[in-house]
Amino acid sequence: MFARTHRLVLRPGWSEDARALTDAIGHDAVLRNLARAPAPYTLVDAEAFLGQPQDESLPRLLAFARTLGAPRLIGGCGIHRNADGALDLGYWIARPYWGLGFATEAARAVMGIARATGLPPLRASHFADNPASGNVLRKIGFRFTGQSERRYSVGRRAEADCLLFEQGEEDRIANDAAYELYADAMPQERQALAA
Repeated sequence: MFARTHRLVLRPGWSEDARALTDAIGHDAVLRNLARAPAPYTLVDAEAFLGQPQDESLPRLLAFARTLGAPRLIGGCGIHRNADGALDLGYWIARPYWGLGFATEAARAVMGIARATGLPPLRASHFADNPASGNVLRKIGFRFTGQSERRYSVGRRAEADCLLFEQGEEDRIANDAAYELYADAMPQERQALAA
């Protein structure tokens, strides 16, 4: 799966992205807000991540800033299946690009793919001491459930309070530009609802 926004190209990671991934994600301020990425993040970690088998029905994309030259890796966004089978949205942005709206832009693109391919409603979460991530989730239509739980962060090497979100009311998916691209992958019953 691929997506293009005004400022970004989102695509699956390739083995040749390992060095750029290591450099982009390898900042303590980024890693402490991720549940599964180790700190320090090494080239070996990036190669292992990029080499993992991927569920082809779920987007797991790297975000590249569109430039006049070669695109620059600035983050990642995707959907993963938890142990309980629920689908969670996750994202990260490299430290130099915080506060510029890239997380919101990437997450909106991935949510468009999720709607267009007929994925069920998603969940999301963020560590309580990272309110900027909650702002991103609210901007893309998630709502706080009023619940929190302790979750382990590999980057922190500790548990921390995590706020839980759920996907809000969907707009009609037929109005989503991603629908045109991925409608053939959508289950028939979802296509009928979109009409």
